Amino acid sequence: MKFVLLLLLFCSFYAKSFAQYADSTNYHVLLTSAGSINRTNEDRAYLLNNALNFGLKKKSFVLNSTTAWLYGKQNNSLTNNDFSTTLNFNLYKTFPDFYYWGLVNYNTSYSLKLKNQLLAGGGIAYSILDKENAYINISNGVLFDQSSLIVGDSYHTYRNSLRLQYHFIIKNLITIDGNHFLQNSFSRKGDYIIRSSATLGLKLRKWISLTTALNYNKLNITRSENLNLTYGLTLDKYF
Repeated sequence: MKFVLLLLLFCSFYAKSFAQYADSTNYHVLLTSAGSINRTNEDRAYLLNNALNFGLKKKSFVLNSTTAWLYGKQNNSLTNNDFSTTLNFNLYKTFPDFYYWGLVNYNTSYSLKLKNQLLAGGGIAYSILDKENAYINISNGVLFDQSSLIVGDSYHTYRNSLRLQYHFIIKNLITIDGNHFLQNSFSRKGDYIIRSSATLGLKLRKWISLTTALNYNKLNITRSENLNLTYGLTLDKYF
């Protein structure tokens, strides 16, 4: 798994990137529908991965909401029923290439043995590269975590949240997107969360792409992790 994460980071430095909101652009909608099916004489497995993102820009303020659902079965046994919804904002009232961020995030995950999780907090972010053809961003902050596990244990803690984000386009045809999080508890030794997602897209039209998505998640407190590879369509529209 370390090799996979390093490969994703390596790819990010050999791609050319995308243009974000233009001066006349106020809204952004991103819809991804992907999945995988495996069927043999004795085994059947499928996985569905759907996500909807809506963004709003107003001068020095950007608001985003994202909802995602991952569902899968193997031989009629449930493997994934993972839901996440996030509301976050960026406030650009600081030094060039720096901004403040805040978020509220709710998660529930069958595969990670997580019954409920509420994360809320904020921090700062810095754009290492932010040009018309390149975007790499790193952020850090503090989150309050209120969680309950499927086994019945409930707890709360504060976490450091470190994120690497990028979005790239190669020759206006191939896109690479990535979000990678490491979230360590300040007070609970060995309690950390890894969330990593990368998407490779092939543009059919300006706003339609064939996509392959790789997602890895680990919740160390439950000793649970998942790795999912799906493929499908992405609709991406600024207006």
